[in-house]
Amino acid sequence: MRFDAIGTAWHVDTAEPIAAQLGATIQDRIEVFDRTYSRFRSDSLVSRIGTTAGTFEFPDDAAPLFDAYRGLYTATDGAMSPLVGQAMDDLGYDRAYSLRPTGRVAPAPRWDEAFAWDGHALTTARPVRIDVGAAGKGYLVDIISGMLAGAGHTEFIVDGSGDIRHSGAVPIRVALEHPTDHTLAIGVAHLRGNSICASASNRRAWGDGLHHVIDATTGLPTRRVIATWAVSALALEADGLATALFFADPTRLGAEFDFTWVRMLSDGRVEYSPHLDGEMFT
Repeated sequence: MRFDAIGTAWHVDTAEPIAAQLGATIQDRIEVFDRTYSRFRSDSLVSRIGTTAGTFEFPDDAAPLFDAYRGLYTATDGAMSPLVGQAMDDLGYDRAYSLRPTGRVAPAPRWDEAFAWDGHALTTARPVRIDVGAAGKGYLVDIISGMLAGAGHTEFIVDGSGDIRHSGAVPIRVALEHPTDHTLAIGVAHLRGNSICASASNRRAWGDGLHHVIDATTGLPTRRVIATWAVSALALEADGLATALFFADPTRLGAEFDFTWVRMLSDGRVEYSPHLDGEMFT
C-alpha cells in the first residue's frame, strides 16, 4: 500500500497481499486518527480543544499516547510536551503553514495546570493548543501494525516517512541519514520485530534557525542536538524518545525506557548507545 496520510507519505509492505476490506478499514482508521489529533484541521478534536474549555472524550485507544507523553514530559523536566501547539503557531508552523513568526515567545503551559487526563477524557480549564506530532505518527504506525497482525499478517513493514515498524523473522537494515547531507548515512541499524524512528531539526525548518523541535519550557526551537534515532519495541515509544533525546540525557531516559539510540550534536559529534544493533560509520 502507498498513500498519503497526516501530511506525509506512507508505505505498507507485506509478504501476502492486503485484502481490499482490510485496506479500506486501515484508511478509515487513519481518518479517525487525523480527525482526532490533527492540529491542521479545523474540524479535529484538538482544534476544538484549542478554542473552548470543557471535557472532551477521546477514542478508546488514546490512553497509550497520553501515557507515553506523560512519562516523557516527566523524563525531560517538561521540555517535551503535547502543549507546544501555541508555540508552534507563534513560530509560523501554523494551520496555514504561513512560516511567519508572530514575534511572541512563551513557554508552553504546564501539564497539570493546563488539563487533567483520566484515561478516557481530557478536561481543560481554558483553551489549549495540543500538538502530538512528537509521538503521534509513531503511534499510528503501531495502530496500523496491530490491524495487520490482527488480520493474520506476520511479515510486514509499516513506514510512515521514516517511522518504521518491522515484523518478521528476517531483519532489515535501515540507514541513518546524515542530517545535513542526504546522500550520506552515518550508520546502519538492524531491525527485527521492533521499531525505529528518527527526528532532525532540518526536516521541517524555516527562517533563521526555526524548526519544529520545540522546547516546551522556553517555547523556542532546541539548538544543541540536530538529529536523533531511537529503536524500541513500539513505534510510539521510539518516536517519542527520538524527540526526548533532543532534551534529556540518554542515560536518564534509559532508566525509564528500554531502547537504543543515536544522536548527532550541532558540532558534528555523534553519540550512540553501546548496545545498538547495527554499525556506525563515524
